[in-house]
Amino acid sequence: MTDDEFEAFYGRWAGPMTGRLYLVTGDLHEAQDAVQEAFVRAWDRRGKLDPARTPEAWVRVTATRLAISRWRRGRRAAEAWARWGRQAPAVAGGPQPGGVAFERALHTLPPRQRLIVTLFYVFDLSIDQVAAEAGVSAGTVKTQLSRGRAALAPLLGDRAGMLEDRDA
Repeated sequence: MTDDEFEAFYGRWAGPMTGRLYLVTGDLHEAQDAVQEAFVRAWDRRGKLDPARTPEAWVRVTATRLAISRWRRGRRAAEAWARWGRQAPAVAGGPQPGGVAFERALHTLPPRQRLIVTLFYVFDLSIDQVAAEAGVSAGTVKTQLSRGRAALAPLLGDRAGMLEDRDA
């Protein structure tokens, strides 16, 4: 991929990728950081990225993995603070979820389930692709999708039909 191709690639995918990852993380700043880091890594390997072979998938997977690593680091830090009998320092929160019913409902799910539901319904990945990206089995994906739909249905009301059972 040439520098000009990469620039066009970044211009096309940075915004949509950030918006979709925001639904996964629930924090706009975390989503922006993860997507930017993924694009920096893609820039370093732009000579190996083939525009015909969906380089956006590589960036998406990288950004999602970076976000998951940050969740884990944050959880371990909170556990460490708790072992010392202290509360973790307050972190400034990002924008509050709101506006769109699906977004608000999505943020009621546990992080792993939210990731799976978002990859399936927002990123439009198959069961097998979600399983590979989330690092779980296809059966776990199906279970989490079923539970996610059940949890979201009462919150979405008439809009719950958008969660049709595609491949599950």
